[in-house]
Amino acid sequence: MDYKEEIAMALKKATGLGLDFLQLIEVPPDSAMGDYALPCFSLAKELKKAPQAVAAELQAKMKESWIEKAEAKGPYLNFFIQKSCLFEDVLSRIQTLKDKYGSSQEGRGKNALVEHTSINPNASPHVGRARNALIGDSIVRILRFQGYKTEVHYFVNDVGKQIAMLVYGAGKKKVSFDGLLQLYVDVNNKVKANPGLEKKVFALLNKLETGDKAVKQKFKAIVGTCIKGQAKILGELGIKYDSFDYESKYLWNKRTEEVLALLRAKGKLSEDEAGRLVLNQEEYNLPTKAPFLVLTRADKTSLYPLRDIAYTIDKAAKAKGKNIVVLGEDQKLYFQQIDAALALLGFRAPEAVHYSFVLLSDGKMSTRQGNVILLEDFMKEAVEKANEEIKKRRGTSDLKTAKIVAYGAVKYAILKVSNEKNVLFDWDSALNFEGETGPYIQYTYARARSILRKAKKMPSRADYCLLTADSEKRLISALASFPDAVKEAADHYRPSVVAKHLLDISQAFNEFYHSCQCLSDCVDPKLRDARLMLVSSASLALKNGLFLIGISAPEKM
Repeated sequence: MDYKEEIAMALKKATGLGLDFLQLIEVPPDSAMGDYALPCFSLAKELKKAPQAVAAELQAKMKESWIEKAEAKGPYLNFFIQKSCLFEDVLSRIQTLKDKYGSSQEGRGKNALVEHTSINPNASPHVGRARNALIGDSIVRILRFQGYKTEVHYFVNDVGKQIAMLVYGAGKKKVSFDGLLQLYVDVNNKVKANPGLEKKVFALLNKLETGDKAVKQKFKAIVGTCIKGQAKILGELGIKYDSFDYESKYLWNKRTEEVLALLRAKGKLSEDEAGRLVLNQEEYNLPTKAPFLVLTRADKTSLYPLRDIAYTIDKAAKAKGKNIVVLGEDQKLYFQQIDAALALLGFRAPEAVHYSFVLLSDGKMSTRQGNVILLEDFMKEAVEKANEEIKKRRGTSDLKTAKIVAYGAVKYAILKVSNEKNVLFDWDSALNFEGETGPYIQYTYARARSILRKAKKMPSRADYCLLTADSEKRLISALASFPDAVKEAADHYRPSVVAKHLLDISQAFNEFYHSCQCLSDCVDPKLRDARLMLVSSASLALKNGLFLIGISAPEKM
């Protein structure tokens, strides 16, 4: 039974209102406040009564057999479900659904396209850039878990100034992936010291756009080296792509010229004093001093925004459903400009998921300055630290488990933070095996699996009414609200919701572990069976949740 749906139906019957009660019902932050809660503010407007009065009146009408009590607390009506019903329903559902528990399957028969990462192919990615890929990958996992057929796209910015600087710096030399960052920093410093070199960089871009075969091959070689290296590093973290879409395609396929023709027909395209083609966006009241989006250089060769518009139009034709792009918060204004251009042409922009920065103690990371922690280096360091911790616990090294734990630590440290907040990055907190960390949740899962291995034989059924201890109730309540956390994460593209709920389940499980015997012969066999099924259910929910944020669930730690 879906109690949230049942409550919504009971409320609709009691009030006669056509409100979407399912969207109004919440899960309280503390199970002591109830299993579900209804804020009565929306009802108060409809019924023209104070929210407190609405809650009090509804309390008397909630007489369903599965409701233990409905309790009005100010403007809220809190619902307590009969524990025998709730426990039986939640744990039976988990045991039946197993790796599907938590999924509403609301995306079945629907499609989604997610574009994420799009790191400039000029160096190994740093931890700050990786936040885009981690958020994007988790969104993809959550959507697929909900039943959406989801495509993953990576837009490769392979024709910008940054790539031209690498081509210039490399000359005739073949550059390895590991040498790209230092080459980029060196060339950037040279251009700063001698601005005249910038003309040579732009000359390379001009040759590229006019189709110089030799220059095209140099760009292709540099970009190919970088994308291959980046994909390998991100692949180590389980992040995969269905399509790499190259910006350079829009230099040759005439789509940018088609977009310019469409904009010209709208009467919004003009030439500025520098001879560039610009799009007038005054009517959109965008937060910029100059309401013009520059689309070409003076020689009428395309700039990135024009190519991006063409690409986004092509991508929209492929999407056939949800169309999502993950962008840094520094891209908000730019995305509004692209959105306005697309609206002018009658196209719908993707849904943008913006995220804030990963910060070092001295500020934002910068590839140009070389002030970065490379993701690859951090991953290696994380594995070493995780292996040291495993040696302390087991007395022996285990690199396979260390890698699982280390990568989990990196991902959780970033994904537990809400998209709109900065991640203040520090090694110690990310790799700590206690507290609000990935290793803590992984260790909780491994602890649950250890109990089940020691039990040897699992019961096929159990009497869940025997689970009456406070820690048992708290754990079951945390498991019961896992599907709601998944739905919220899917609806709002917020992996942090799942990450935080995994912490709630882990804390509840460890409280249960320390207060309730699961294997002792002193425990009544029927109660032991019920507790083992609870442990099994917790391990299933933890494994599902860890998967949604791209973290492996180790059997041992």
